[in-house]
Amino acid sequence: MFVTRFAPSPTGYLHLGHAYSALTAYRKAQEKNGKFILRIEDIDSSRCKEQFYTAIYEDLQWLGISWEKEVLIQSEHLKDYADMLAKLDKMGLIYRCYCTRKEIKEQSEKIFGAPHKNETVIYAGTCRNRTPSAEDENKQFSYRLNIDKAVDYLKGRDLYWQDEEAGEVKANPFRFGDVILARKDCPTSYYMACTFDDARQKINYITRGKDLFEATDIQVLLQNLLGLPTPVYYHHPLVCDEKGQRLAKRSDSASIRQYREQGMSPTDVLNLIGLQ
Repeated sequence: MFVTRFAPSPTGYLHLGHAYSALTAYRKAQEKNGKFILRIEDIDSSRCKEQFYTAIYEDLQWLGISWEKEVLIQSEHLKDYADMLAKLDKMGLIYRCYCTRKEIKEQSEKIFGAPHKNETVIYAGTCRNRTPSAEDENKQFSYRLNIDKAVDYLKGRDLYWQDEEAGEVKANPFRFGDVILARKDCPTSYYMACTFDDARQKINYITRGKDLFEATDIQVLLQNLLGLPTPVYYHHPLVCDEKGQRLAKRSDSASIRQYREQGMSPTDVLNLIGLQ
C-alpha cells in the first residue's frame, strides 16, 4: 500500500511551504488510494510549545487535510531511538563528542535540527579518537556517527536512493561528515528519529522540500546500517517569499494562521502556492 506522511515540528506556526508539502503528500495519497500519516517531530523540547501542536491540527484541518487516526509524537518514543543508538554503538560506529555547546552550536547546530542546504558545517572530527577521561563524565557530550567506520562496515558499497524527479541518486555518505545522532540530554536527532519512524510507520513515499535533498544521503546510510527499507522520495520546489528567500519559521515567514486571520480562504492559500 502507498503510505506517505507530513512531519512538522511544533516550534512555530506552519507557513506556506508547509502547506505545499502537506497538500502535495495528501493529494498523492488520495490519488494512490493510500494512507496519509501525520507525525509530530518534537525532539527539540526547548523550542516546542503547546500552542504550536494545536495550531498544526487546526491549520491542516482548515486546509481540508485529514490523516490516519493515530498521530505519532516523537517525544513519547525516546526509548526507541535510544535503542537504535545502542545498536549502532554495539556495532562500534558512534563516539562521544565533548566539544562545548558553544562549539557545537557554531559548527553543527543545524545537524541536530532539520539540516537545510548550506546551513550545516562539517565537524572537524576533534573527538573522533579521544579516549574519555574521568573528568569527561561531568561534561556535556553528543554522540556522533563515525562516517569512515560506517562506510567500512558496509564494505564500501555504493548506496543509492530513488527520487521522483532526479531518478536514481548515488548517495554521498561523507557529505556532512560525522553527523550528530544524539546528545546527552536527548537520545536522538533529526537523522535518527526521522529515519527510524519512516521505517516503523511503513512510509514508502516521502514528500519534502529540495532543501532536504542532500540530507537523504545520511538517511540512506542509516537505513542500510540498521537494515531498514529506503522509501521513494519527492523533493519539491521551495515556496519562497517576495525576495526569493526560502520560507522558514526562524525568519518569521507569514504563517497560515496569519492568512486565516486576514480573512483569506483555503482556496486563496492554494492559489498563493500554485496548487489550486
